[in-house]
Amino acid sequence: METANEIASSGALIFSSIGLALMLVLSGIGSAIGVSKGGNATIGALKKNPDAFGSYMLLTALPGTQGLYGFGGFFIINSSGDVSSVMTMLQGTEIFAAGLVLGIVSFISAIQQGKICANGIASIGSGNDVFAKTMVLAVFPELYAIIAFAATFIISSTI
Repeated sequence: METANEIASSGALIFSSIGLALMLVLSGIGSAIGVSKGGNATIGALKKNPDAFGSYMLLTALPGTQGLYGFGGFFIINSSGDVSSVMTMLQGTEIFAAGLVLGIVSFISAIQQGKICANGIASIGSGNDVFAKTMVLAVFPELYAIIAFAATFIISSTI
């Protein structure tokens, strides 16, 4: 029969694993949606201005970085050795919270960044010189994903 500590440790491991999964899945889905928005705008803009493909490509790829933050957070926590069968419920809850926060913030940030990039791509396709301005504006939603990633790094150092 399992002891109370073993049951709590198992619960903590499950809780932390769910947090890590949410971190990866939500940031990845958000990036996929954001990149798709840029890709769709690129297809339309190529009809009007095919010479600006390099600009379109960079703006399309930008929302993909949030998926990398999710993977980075997963890697930092998972490689720290804190996720184990002897963790406490508090540690499992901290990892779950970090995963949930980074996952949700990255998900929303990537989608919103994809919208900004898609509008910039459409504008470039119409002949406007807005690449640099679009890049500057697209960085704003990403800032929040960076803050969530930094918070995940800080949480992992306290576990």
